[in-house]
Amino acid sequence: MKRYLALCGGVGGAKLALGLAHVLAPGQLTVVVNTGDDFEHLGLSISPDLDTVTYTLAGLVQPGQGWGRDEESFAALDTVGRLGGDTWFRLGDKDIGLHLVRRTLLGEGLSLSAVTDRIARRLGVAHAIAPMSDGAVRTLLDTDAGPLSFQHYFVRERCAPVVTGVRYAGAEHARPSPALAAALADPALAGIVVCPSNPYLSIGPILALPGVRRLLAGAAAPVVAVAPIVGRRAIKGPTAKLMRELGVEPTAAAVAAHYADFLDGYLVDPADPVELPGVAVAAGDIVMNTLADKTALARRCLDFCDELAGRP
Repeated sequence: MKRYLALCGGVGGAKLALGLAHVLAPGQLTVVVNTGDDFEHLGLSISPDLDTVTYTLAGLVQPGQGWGRDEESFAALDTVGRLGGDTWFRLGDKDIGLHLVRRTLLGEGLSLSAVTDRIARRLGVAHAIAPMSDGAVRTLLDTDAGPLSFQHYFVRERCAPVVTGVRYAGAEHARPSPALAAALADPALAGIVVCPSNPYLSIGPILALPGVRRLLAGAAAPVVAVAPIVGRRAIKGPTAKLMRELGVEPTAAAVAAHYADFLDGYLVDPADPVELPGVAVAAGDIVMNTLADKTALARRCLDFCDELAGRP
């Protein structure tokens, strides 16, 4: 049985992960998720990207929003505010329930991988979801307002500060999670899909783990990425703004160059011609609004992997 590995962040990556989950049978897909966004808040261990992917694959995500729980309420957060606590990070009541369970299980000594797997299975997810690492890696941004943790930059400051640098604190001491390591070593691995997530804030932390870029470059299975940029505009989030501030043109070609050391195939919008030596480029619709869009793009990714696997 062919198996596939998807690397992704939150909302944008979760869309393609959902498409892949609909196309592939249980046991064929492992989704490895960025944890550079993780942080401690109100005594809880919060993994925003893991939760977004889990809620999405479980069919529990807030429709139209792409993150958070469906039919959410905020009574607990309202109480936090009345008592003078921080409310800038919007934690819903159902979401808090998950965080309480995660905090308890981590306190009992379970790894983040084990906790993630247990939560996903309890929520009815049929495919494997895993963190990129069980070690703590934290994305830090150097900005004109000083250094900021990811959530302070992204949520509290709403991406307003100008970014001058991105760091992945702790990455040098972390290790790929067991699921990531096993997937990359799996002889049945038929393809690796890099979802259209922010290359610096979502995929970057995964690539910062020791040995991951080397393992991707040396993988027998093709590595296919979907561009997160269409016509110099980010499909989702602050990707284009961040790239400009880092001195990089916000183009699909620039993202491809960022992945050039391990990339075999690249899916782009027809408006974004890309030429990169050694990389096969396929143009088509990569914007995902409906479930049909997501499954269609997922099939194109898998077909592209099969096509590339047949080449010398």
